[in-house]
Amino acid sequence: MAIGVFDSGIGGLTVFRTIAKEFPKLDIYYFGDTARVPYGIRSKDTIIKYTTECIDYLVKHYNLEAIVIACNSASSYAIDSLKIKFNLPVLGVIDPGVRAALTTTKTNNILVIGTKATVNSNAYPNKINQISPLTKIYQQACPLFVPIVEEGLFNHKVAETMVKEYLSPYIDKIDTVILGCTHYPLLKETISKLYPDLNLVDSSIAILDDLRNLQITFNESGKRLIHITDKTQSFETLKNILAGNTPFKIVSM
Repeated sequence: MAIGVFDSGIGGLTVFRTIAKEFPKLDIYYFGDTARVPYGIRSKDTIIKYTTECIDYLVKHYNLEAIVIACNSASSYAIDSLKIKFNLPVLGVIDPGVRAALTTTKTNNILVIGTKATVNSNAYPNKINQISPLTKIYQQACPLFVPIVEEGLFNHKVAETMVKEYLSPYIDKIDTVILGCTHYPLLKETISKLYPDLNLVDSSIAILDDLRNLQITFNESGKRLIHITDKTQSFETLKNILAGNTPFKIVSM
Protein backbone atom coordinates (compact mmCIF):
# COMPACT_ATOMS: atom_id res chain seq x y z
CA MET A 1 0.00 0.00 0.00
CA ALA A 2 1.02 3.59 -0.36
CA ILE A 3 0.23 7.23 0.33
CA GLY A 4 0.02 10.17 -2.03
CA VAL A 5 1.53 13.56 -1.21
CA PHE A 6 0.24 16.56 -3.14
CA ASP A 7 1.49 20.11 -3.49
CA SER A 8 0.97 22.95 -5.95
CA GLY A 9 4.68 22.86 -6.79
CA ILE A 10 7.93 21.46 -5.48
CA GLY A 11 7.80 23.05 -2.03
CA GLY A 12 5.84 20.04 -0.82
CA LEU A 13 8.99 17.98 -1.21
CA THR A 14 9.80 19.31 2.28
CA VAL A 15 6.85 17.22 3.49
CA PHE A 16 7.82 14.31 1.22
CA ARG A 17 11.35 14.32 2.65
CA THR A 18 10.17 14.37 6.27
CA ILE A 19 7.69 11.52 5.75
CA ALA A 20 10.20 9.44 3.77
CA LYS A 21 12.80 9.81 6.50
CA GLU A 22 10.38 8.87 9.27
CA PHE A 23 8.77 5.96 7.36
CA PRO A 24 11.49 4.41 5.17
CA LYS A 25 9.35 1.39 4.20
CA LEU A 26 6.33 3.43 3.12
CA ASP A 27 5.59 3.74 -0.60
CA ILE A 28 5.15 7.45 -1.36
CA TYR A 29 3.91 8.99 -4.60
CA TYR A 30 4.38 12.74 -4.85
CA PHE A 31 2.49 15.04 -7.21
CA GLY A 32 3.61 18.63 -7.76
CA ASP A 33 1.49 20.72 -10.11
CA THR A 34 4.49 22.73 -11.32
CA ALA A 35 2.76 23.88 -14.51
CA ARG A 36 0.12 25.78 -12.53
CA VAL A 37 2.04 26.91 -9.43
CA PRO A 38 1.36 29.05 -7.43
CA TYR A 39 -2.10 28.15 -6.17
CA GLY A 40 -2.02 30.97 -3.65
CA ILE A 41 -3.21 33.54 -6.19
CA ARG A 42 -6.09 31.36 -7.45
CA SER A 43 -9.76 31.47 -6.49
CA LYS A 44 -11.24 28.90 -4.12
CA ASP A 45 -13.05 27.11 -6.96
CA THR A 46 -9.91 26.93 -9.09
CA ILE A 47 -7.84 25.58 -6.19
CA ILE A 48 -10.42 22.85 -5.58
CA LYS A 49 -10.56 22.01 -9.30
CA TYR A 50 -6.80 21.78 -9.78
CA THR A 51 -6.27 19.82 -6.57
CA THR A 52 -9.02 17.34 -7.42
CA GLU A 53 -7.55 16.73 -10.89
CA CYS A 54 -4.12 15.94 -9.46
CA ILE A 55 -5.39 13.68 -6.68
CA ASP A 56 -7.59 11.88 -9.20
CA TYR A 57 -4.46 11.01 -11.19
CA LEU A 58 -2.74 9.51 -8.13
CA VAL A 59 -5.81 7.55 -7.04
CA LYS A 60 -6.29 6.07 -10.52
CA HIS A 61 -2.66 5.00 -10.86
CA TYR A 62 -1.79 3.77 -7.35
CA ASN A 63 -3.41 1.81 -4.54
CA LEU A 64 -3.38 4.60 -1.95
CA GLU A 65 -4.28 4.23 1.71
CA ALA A 66 -4.21 7.95 2.43
CA ILE A 67 -3.54 11.33 0.87
CA VAL A 68 -1.47 14.12 2.38
CA ILE A 69 -2.29 17.60 1.11
CA ALA A 70 0.99 19.40 1.67
CA CYS A 71 -0.24 22.59 0.01
CA ASN A 72 -1.64 25.05 2.56
CA SER A 73 -3.87 26.75 -0.02
CA ALA A 74 -5.41 23.39 -0.95
CA SER A 75 -5.62 22.39 2.74
CA SER A 76 -7.53 25.60 3.40
CA TYR A 77 -10.17 25.02 0.73
CA ALA A 78 -10.24 21.49 -0.71
CA ILE A 79 -9.97 18.99 2.16
CA ASP A 80 -13.69 18.41 2.72
CA SER A 81 -14.53 17.93 -0.96
CA LEU A 82 -11.56 15.58 -1.42
CA LYS A 83 -12.68 13.37 1.49
CA ILE A 84 -16.14 13.04 -0.05
CA LYS A 85 -14.95 12.37 -3.60
CA PHE A 86 -12.20 9.85 -2.89
CA ASN A 87 -13.42 8.14 0.30
CA LEU A 88 -9.89 8.03 1.71
CA PRO A 89 -8.23 9.60 4.75
CA VAL A 90 -7.11 13.06 3.61
CA LEU A 91 -4.62 14.82 5.87
CA GLY A 92 -3.95 18.54 5.61
CA VAL A 93 -1.24 20.68 7.14
CA ILE A 94 -3.45 23.21 8.94
CA ASP A 95 -4.44 21.18 12.02
CA PRO A 96 -0.96 19.79 12.83
CA GLY A 97 0.57 23.22 12.31
CA VAL A 98 -1.90 24.79 14.73
CA ARG A 99 -1.28 22.14 17.39
CA ALA A 100 2.47 22.59 17.12
CA ALA A 101 2.23 26.39 17.30
CA LEU A 102 0.05 26.37 20.40
CA THR A 103 2.45 23.97 22.08
CA THR A 104 5.45 26.11 21.12
CA THR A 105 4.35 29.68 21.89
CA LYS A 106 5.09 31.06 25.35
CA THR A 107 3.41 34.44 24.86
CA ASN A 108 0.30 33.33 22.94
CA ASN A 109 1.22 35.70 20.12
CA ILE A 110 1.50 33.91 16.78
CA LEU A 111 2.18 35.10 13.24
CA VAL A 112 0.86 33.06 10.32
CA ILE A 113 2.71 33.60 7.05
CA GLY A 114 1.33 32.09 3.86
CA THR A 115 0.01 32.68 0.38
CA LYS A 116 -2.79 35.14 -0.25
CA ALA A 117 -5.27 32.26 -0.55
CA THR A 118 -4.25 30.75 2.78
CA VAL A 119 -4.36 34.09 4.57
CA ASN A 120 -7.70 35.07 3.01
CA SER A 121 -9.22 31.74 4.02
CA ASN A 122 -8.55 32.49 7.73
CA ALA A 123 -8.06 28.74 8.16
CA TYR A 124 -5.32 29.12 10.77
CA PRO A 125 -6.98 31.83 12.92
CA ASN A 126 -10.30 29.98 12.84
CA LYS A 127 -8.70 26.75 14.03
CA ILE A 128 -6.54 28.47 16.66
CA ASN A 129 -9.54 30.38 18.04
CA GLN A 130 -11.47 27.12 18.45
CA ILE A 131 -8.72 25.73 20.68
CA SER A 132 -7.26 28.83 22.32
CA PRO A 133 -9.54 31.87 21.97
CA LEU A 134 -7.22 34.15 23.95
CA THR A 135 -4.29 33.66 21.58
CA LYS A 136 -3.45 36.73 19.51
CA ILE A 137 -3.02 35.89 15.83
CA TYR A 138 -1.43 37.99 13.14
CA GLN A 139 -1.39 37.09 9.46
CA GLN A 140 0.89 38.16 6.63
CA ALA A 141 0.63 37.11 2.99
CA CYS A 142 4.08 36.56 1.46
CA PRO A 143 3.39 36.16 -2.28
CA LEU A 144 7.02 36.47 -3.33
CA PHE A 145 8.31 33.65 -1.11
CA VAL A 146 7.08 30.87 -3.43
CA PRO A 147 8.77 32.20 -6.58
CA ILE A 148 11.94 32.89 -4.56
CA VAL A 149 12.03 29.25 -3.46
CA GLU A 150 10.97 27.86 -6.85
CA GLU A 151 13.85 29.79 -8.43
CA GLY A 152 16.31 28.42 -5.88
CA LEU A 153 17.00 31.85 -4.33
CA PHE A 154 16.24 30.92 -0.71
CA ASN A 155 19.80 31.72 0.43
CA HIS A 156 20.11 34.82 -1.76
CA LYS A 157 20.07 38.46 -0.68
CA VAL A 158 16.65 38.85 -2.29
CA ALA A 159 15.30 36.31 0.23
CA GLU A 160 16.70 38.33 3.14
CA THR A 161 15.17 41.50 1.73
CA MET A 162 11.71 39.99 1.43
CA VAL A 163 11.88 38.27 4.84
CA LYS A 164 12.56 41.66 6.40
CA GLU A 165 9.79 43.26 4.35
CA TYR A 166 7.17 40.75 5.43
CA LEU A 167 8.18 39.94 9.03
CA SER A 168 9.70 43.11 10.48
CA PRO A 169 6.34 44.76 11.38
CA TYR A 170 5.54 41.86 13.74
CA ILE A 171 8.84 41.01 15.40
CA ASP A 172 8.17 42.96 18.61
CA LYS A 173 4.71 41.41 18.96
CA ILE A 174 5.22 37.67 18.47
CA ASP A 175 7.37 34.73 19.53
CA THR A 176 6.15 32.07 17.09
CA VAL A 177 5.71 31.94 13.31
CA ILE A 178 3.68 29.30 11.50
CA LEU A 179 5.29 28.59 8.14
CA GLY A 180 1.95 28.40 6.36
CA CYS A 181 3.28 27.17 3.02
CA THR A 182 5.37 24.10 2.24
CA HIS A 183 7.88 26.21 0.34
CA TYR A 184 8.71 28.26 3.43
CA PRO A 185 10.80 25.69 5.36
CA LEU A 186 13.48 26.32 2.74
CA LEU A 187 13.60 29.88 4.09
CA LYS A 188 14.06 28.79 7.73
CA GLU A 189 17.79 29.37 7.66
CA THR A 190 17.37 32.92 6.35
CA ILE A 191 14.56 33.74 8.80
CA SER A 192 16.51 32.34 11.77
CA LYS A 193 19.63 34.26 10.77
CA LEU A 194 17.69 37.53 10.77
CA TYR A 195 15.42 36.74 13.74
CA PRO A 196 17.12 34.05 15.87
CA ASP A 197 14.65 34.31 18.77
CA LEU A 198 11.62 33.33 16.70
CA ASN A 199 10.09 29.87 17.02
CA LEU A 200 9.39 28.53 13.52
CA VAL A 201 6.63 25.93 13.16
CA ASP A 202 7.05 23.54 10.23
CA SER A 203 3.90 21.54 9.45
CA SER A 204 5.89 18.88 7.61
CA ILE A 205 7.17 17.72 11.00
CA ALA A 206 3.88 18.19 12.85
CA ILE A 207 1.94 16.02 10.38
CA LEU A 208 3.92 12.88 11.29
CA ASP A 209 1.71 12.18 14.34
CA ASP A 210 -1.39 12.22 12.13
CA LEU A 211 0.20 9.66 9.82
CA ARG A 212 1.15 7.41 12.73
CA ASN A 213 -2.44 7.44 13.94
CA LEU A 214 -3.64 6.02 10.60
CA GLN A 215 -1.75 2.75 11.15
CA ILE A 216 -0.77 2.55 7.49
CA THR A 217 0.56 -0.70 5.99
CA PHE A 218 4.32 -0.65 5.40
CA ASN A 219 6.08 -2.47 2.57
CA GLU A 220 9.63 -3.74 2.28
CA SER A 221 10.28 -1.66 -0.83
CA GLY A 222 9.69 1.91 0.27
CA LYS A 223 9.08 2.88 -3.34
CA ARG A 224 9.21 6.59 -4.16
CA LEU A 225 8.17 8.42 -7.33
CA ILE A 226 7.74 12.14 -8.02
CA HIS A 227 5.21 13.41 -10.56
CA ILE A 228 5.34 16.94 -11.97
CA THR A 229 3.31 18.70 -14.64
CA ASP A 230 6.21 20.80 -15.95
CA LYS A 231 9.97 20.49 -15.60
CA THR A 232 10.89 23.98 -14.46
CA GLN A 233 14.44 25.32 -14.49
CA SER A 234 14.89 24.97 -10.75
CA PHE A 235 13.18 21.58 -10.41
CA GLU A 236 16.19 19.28 -10.53
CA THR A 237 18.23 21.50 -8.21
CA LEU A 238 15.52 21.54 -5.56
CA LYS A 239 14.66 17.88 -6.10
CA ASN A 240 18.28 16.94 -5.49
CA ILE A 241 18.30 18.99 -2.27
CA LEU A 242 15.01 17.63 -0.93
CA ALA A 243 14.62 14.19 -2.51
CA GLY A 244 18.07 13.14 -3.72
CA ASN A 245 18.01 10.72 -6.64
CA THR A 246 14.29 9.91 -6.34
CA PRO A 247 13.00 9.23 -9.88
CA PHE A 248 10.46 11.56 -11.44
CA LYS A 249 8.08 11.65 -14.38
CA ILE A 250 6.26 14.45 -16.18
CA VAL A 251 2.51 14.02 -16.59
CA SER A 252 -0.10 16.03 -18.48
CA MET A 253 -3.31 17.16 -16.88
